[in-house]
Amino acid sequence: MLLEVEDLHVEFRTRDGVARVLNGVSYHVSAGETLAVLGESGSGKSVTAQTIMGILDTPPAFVTGGSVRFHGEELLSASAERRRAVRAEGVAMIFQDALSALNPVFTVGFQIEEQLRLRRGMSRSQARARAIELLDLVRIPAARQRVREYPHQFSGGMRQRAMIAMALALDPEVLIADEPTTALDVTVQAQIMDLLAEIQRERRMGLVLITHDLGVVAEVADRIVVMYAGRIVEQADAVSLFRSPGHPYTAALMRSLPRLDSKGAALETIRGLPPSLLRIPSGCPFHPRCPRAEAVCAAVVPQDVRLGLGRTSACHFAEEVVGG
Repeated sequence: MLLEVEDLHVEFRTRDGVARVLNGVSYHVSAGETLAVLGESGSGKSVTAQTIMGILDTPPAFVTGGSVRFHGEELLSASAERRRAVRAEGVAMIFQDALSALNPVFTVGFQIEEQLRLRRGMSRSQARARAIELLDLVRIPAARQRVREYPHQFSGGMRQRAMIAMALALDPEVLIADEPTTALDVTVQAQIMDLLAEIQRERRMGLVLITHDLGVVAEVADRIVVMYAGRIVEQADAVSLFRSPGHPYTAALMRSLPRLDSKGAALETIRGLPPSLLRIPSGCPFHPRCPRAEAVCAAVVPQDVRLGLGRTSACHFAEEVVGG
């Protein structure tokens, strides 16, 4: 197992109170595997990734429990230097907003070359040559020229490709992609996802894909984790989950997808809004929005129900959801 997250708890301590952002999150990713993490905004997807990377701002964020292991090595208790080394060469991350993640006052080439000089001991000329190779790898045209350009001179899709090049510079074993196609048009989205899939196959990387786009997930994911209000409500292989979702929230997400065979029909929506993490509902956090909710749902926190090999659902009526 490359990366393991176990029973992770994170809270944000704010003036308005304590927001319980992660409440016992557990998942893992193996070499060559694509794990998709689904959920609405605020469900805890990105906070989990930032905790893995060790880049949460403390305060207000505090890790209050759990474990993050890379090749079995505990990262949460590791020294700052060791965490930097793992971030550099073990687990890399592509951030959601490439324009904000790239430094506007340095060329794209310099930002790729810097880590190669610091971590690989390359000379400036060696680092420049490698940066050009990486820009070629992610299919940026005229890489030899564009390596000298600044982020604002790149289009949105090209900036995202440059971010991928930076993340791949030190040959990571796990790549976390946080909404890598946000704000890109459909054609560019497909190109970026195809690029990630091709690089993953070549390098046997583990890929953690954080997204809310079910269409993308259906194309690339091996396994899927569905999050709601800081919890994992369902885990399953992609085929099983799309064929028969095991949690009412997952089923509601599926019903909200546009379908080619229902042209002109109104899209279903999930009633209500995600809960405030300062005031998470008692029992199952989804029960105020759930069409199947009964009295037990508001009173008792559901435990994971095993629905098959490697498949779980945190619902009191999981078998009925799958069966119905």
